[in-house]
Amino acid sequence: MNLFRRAQATKATPKDAIVRLRESLEMLEKRERYLQTKIDNELKIAKVNVSKNKRAALMALKRKKAYEEQIQKIMGSRMTLEQQVMAIENANVNLETMNAMKAGADAMKTIHGALDVNKVDATMDDIREQMDLANEISEAISQPVNFGVEYDEDQLNEELELLEQEDLDARLLDTAGVGAELDVEAAPSVPSAAVPAIAQPPRPTRAQRVQSDEDKELEELRAAMAL
Repeated sequence: MNLFRRAQATKATPKDAIVRLRESLEMLEKRERYLQTKIDNELKIAKVNVSKNKRAALMALKRKKAYEEQIQKIMGSRMTLEQQVMAIENANVNLETMNAMKAGADAMKTIHGALDVNKVDATMDDIREQMDLANEISEAISQPVNFGVEYDEDQLNEELELLEQEDLDARLLDTAGVGAELDVEAAPSVPSAAVPAIAQPPRPTRAQRVQSDEDKELEELRAAMAL
């Protein structure tokens, strides 16, 4: 009784069930091949005795028919076993998928167990507060330190403009002085001794130039009339 109960309590795993079903399918395939061989032999016997011994031929056909019926039953059994194998495989895949999904869900629960929305919001607020504080510290450090001395920006700008104007005036004076020195150096020196004057021929007056032109035209006219 204890052995029987222990056998009932032992459940087959999907893998064991699939193995047993495939073994049964292999056995049925072998049985089907054997019966097909018997059918071929009975058909040969019927063909040999069809004209010699009709009774023997008829018995052979009956045996052939019985073997074919067994093959039909085996084919039905094989189809059932194959469907069971497919169903178990699909169920096993679904089971493994569900187990994996459950493990993922448990992992997420473990990760999020110590977290909630309020804690996340509080953490983000702390981060933003610290970032603002860091920016304020950086701005405070980057500003120059006057050590209590305050300056009038307008007065400083006026003084700067005066210095610029003085510098510009100094440059202009330097430029003017250099130009005067260059003019003095470039001017030719006047000789101390008297230079004799060179006699120049008298320049013709305007009336003389007009008279000369008229005489030239008159000579040209005479020459043309002589031709």
